Amino acid sequence: MNGLKFYTYPSCTSCRRTKSWLKNQNVDFSEQHLFKNTPSAEELKKILALTTEGIDEILAKRSKEFKALDIDINELSVSEFLELVAEKPKLLRRPILTDGEKLVIGYNPEGLRSITNHRENFIEKIS
Repeated sequence: MNGLKFYTYPSCTSCRRTKSWLKNQNVDFSEQHLFKNTPSAEELKKILALTTEGIDEILAKRSKEFKALDIDINELSVSEFLELVAEKPKLLRRPILTDGEKLVIGYNPEGLRSITNHRENFIEKIS
């Protein structure tokens, strides 16, 4: 993955705050609308691999979409989970920011500083 990937939904308050933080820090990123251009199962698999808490970290358990599910999410295989989320992206917490090695979910200034510092250090090493 090249650069920072910002998965967002423009009317989401946390997404707007994160985007504002990134812009104020002059951080370059590519933006992907979560609902118009839903991440592929492969992208979701990469995101899931970067979590420390597994699906709980990326799942919006307070969302209407999650509450309407008539299944036990813990009984799904990883591929079934990825298929479900690709089909129903509102199940994802927002925003999601990744550089391919680190992951920040939601508006988290400390996490944002960590991922942008990590990126800057990586760029310095290869320059």
